[in-house]
Amino acid sequence: MQQQQIDMAVSARRIPSATPWLGVFVVVLAGVVASLQVGKVAIAVPQLRTDFGLDLAMVGWLMAMFSLLGVVGAIPVGAWIARAGDRLLVLVGLAAIAIGSATGALAGGIAALLLGRVIEGFGFVLITIAGPATLERIVAPGGKDQAFAIWSCFMPAGIAIALFVGSVLDGWRGFWLGNAALAVVLLVLVLIAVARDERHGNGAAAATSWRDMGRDAATTVRAGAPALIAASFAIYSLQFFALFSFLPVLLIERMGVSVGTAGLLSAVACCANIGGNLAAGMLLARGVARWVLVAAASAVMGISALGIFLPVLGETPTFVLCLVFSAVGGLLPATLIGTSAAVAPSPRLVPMAVGLLMLGSNLGQMVGPVTVGGAVDALGWSAAAAIVAVAGAVGVLLAFGLRRAMRHGH
Repeated sequence: MQQQQIDMAVSARRIPSATPWLGVFVVVLAGVVASLQVGKVAIAVPQLRTDFGLDLAMVGWLMAMFSLLGVVGAIPVGAWIARAGDRLLVLVGLAAIAIGSATGALAGGIAALLLGRVIEGFGFVLITIAGPATLERIVAPGGKDQAFAIWSCFMPAGIAIALFVGSVLDGWRGFWLGNAALAVVLLVLVLIAVARDERHGNGAAAATSWRDMGRDAATTVRAGAPALIAASFAIYSLQFFALFSFLPVLLIERMGVSVGTAGLLSAVACCANIGGNLAAGMLLARGVARWVLVAAASAVMGISALGIFLPVLGETPTFVLCLVFSAVGGLLPATLIGTSAAVAPSPRLVPMAVGLLMLGSNLGQMVGPVTVGGAVDALGWSAAAAIVAVAGAVGVLLAFGLRRAMRHGH
């Protein structure tokens, strides 16, 4: 009973009377800057392979290193938010991205480039977990669904921008330095526009200790629905990054287009994902069941992958399927992120539930490029079709599990 009273008191302090939409906009921009670090590698693959002599398997690891800290650090970061505050961790994340991107720009070898990616990965996981926690704190109850739908667009928006900008710039190192400068600008904007977390400095942070982290993580996992949501996000990330990590290369090989054209087409396909994210918010508001959206999106992505990766369709139908894959897949992030906060065992454990979700996201983001890159090198693009199709089937099964978990009150 005492813990429930503490949770209710903390929750009451964090609910504002009106939503500061400027702060929401800046937090989303911080997420976009984080996701730029994902897309910038995809468009730079041809140049990186030339400069460092990399094969696709090594490129997959270069992308995967970015997610490594997300896998091992998501749960600790979820607990760290309760101690340090969400706003502070967004600031630290932006600083890490600035340092990591500058390190990569100056890299003379693959080791330094990988080091920069690890530092960027640390910043990415801080922002992608602390960002939703910040929105949960500053957004009024009536605006949460809208705010989370907008937030869920940060990944496709950032990747699309990176693909477009990277395709028109001459050289990848200048783009890396530009990312570092942009992260510094956003750091300043967060300091100005995002309100401090009032729970810190008044003793509330002391309620959570590092010794409690394992207990809180176990409580969150045992709730059922948060673990299923994390697994669903892992499957989505695996499917999404299996395609978009190598889409420019695929388009160059299949369509015979230039690097610039491949980047522009990839950016258009990625932008379709934004429409799916926003559509999810409207569908949920109309009462469409969350598990239905998860099942439908997983199935469509898996089926579309067969037409994309297998050489059975012409150039135009293949690209149309890329648009379908991206747009329908966009239903998943907005649905899963909003659901994750809603099914947390208590308000205090919302950051932990989001951390678990991002663990799944980064796991899929790490496994997807590595698995597909190695498989394509060994067996060709048809291997990618099989991997993504099987992942889609698993996503459908997880959706039915989520349906059962939420029906039982979890």
